Formats: sequence, structure tokens, C-alpha cells
Amino acid sequence: MQRGILFVLSGPSGVGKGTVLDGLMEDYNNINYSISVTTRTPREGEINGDDYFFVNREKFEEMKAKNQFLETARVHGNYYGTPRYSVEECLSRGEDIILEIDIQGAKQIKQEFNDAVYIFLLPPNYEELKTRLEKRDSETAESLKRRLKNASEEISEVKNYDYSIVNDKVEDTVEEVKRVIKKERKLKKRGKF
Repeated sequence: MQRGILFVLSGPSGVGKGTVLDGLMEDYNNINYSISVTTRTPREGEINGDDYFFVNREKFEEMKAKNQFLETARVHGNYYGTPRYSVEECLSRGEDIILEIDIQGAKQIKQEFNDAVYIFLLPPNYEELKTRLEKRDSETAESLKRRLKNASEEISEVKNYDYSIVNDKVEDTVEEVKRVIKKERKLKKRGKF
């Protein structure tokens, strides 16, 4: 059986990774999604086990010590990780899976999965990114400033990705991500990787 394709979706904080992924998963049911583990406090409306697996720092450290993550990152003071088992199991069944992770995590994944497909979401511009972060209404003035500072550094990483997509309108971005997935599946069928 041919192994599945690992897709990695990343970009700076506030670019809309979660919104784009939600749109993709809503009507594109032939790809799996790996739910990350985080020590971050849930935002309003987020559900444990749907949006993230929310754990305390001690539990996170325990999982990390047992090598249960493909990647981990400390982002804006919180820890995030991708559970190894669910990704490996999916790929070994020949099914495709998409990860929504930050730039730090994508770098770690790249060390282990050089055949993964890396998609970078860009904001239309700096002001739009700032507006999106402010609309979350979950950021302190300090954390907003930190996220915006980090965003400019993160955007410089776009050169290390296979695809870059500007997330101006969510619906258009979702369609573009679908096109990337379809293109990569055709390449795999033809034995291009």
C-alpha cells in the first residue's frame, strides 16, 4: 500500500490558519486532520478534543519525555505539539493528513518528513494581520505586540515552503489549498515522489 501524503499548513499567528483549515474540513472530507496538544488556555468557543487537546504543562512535559510528539514548539509562552501516533497511523493506512502548525514546528517536521508538502499562508498586508489579531479579543497589549514582532520574522520563512498562498478571502484560500492537495495527489500517482 502506498503511504499517504503529509501536508503542513503554517504561517504567522493571526493569518487565519485555523479558519482556513475549518473551511477545508467542512466540505473536503477525504483528508484527515491532526489535532495538536497545547498548554494554552482555550479561547471562547474552543472545545477540547476538537480544536486542541488542552493539557497542563506537566502533562505536556510527560508526553514529550515519552517521545509522543512529532514536533513541539513554545509559541508566545505556550507549548504546542503534534501527536506522533495519529499521524503515523494515518499515513501508514495510505491516507493523507494535514497539520496546522507554526513555523518552528514545520522546521522540525521537515527534518523527519522531507517528502511532506509545505504550504505557507501569508496575510494580505501587515495592517490586516494586526486587525485580525485585535479582533480575536484574546490578546493583551503585550502579547499582541509580541505576536506582531514575531510575524515579520516568521514571514521570512516563506522561502522554505513548497507553496505560498495569500489569505485575503477565506473561501478563495480554501479553494487554493484544495488545488494544491489535488495537484500533489496527481504527482504522487504518477510517481513523481
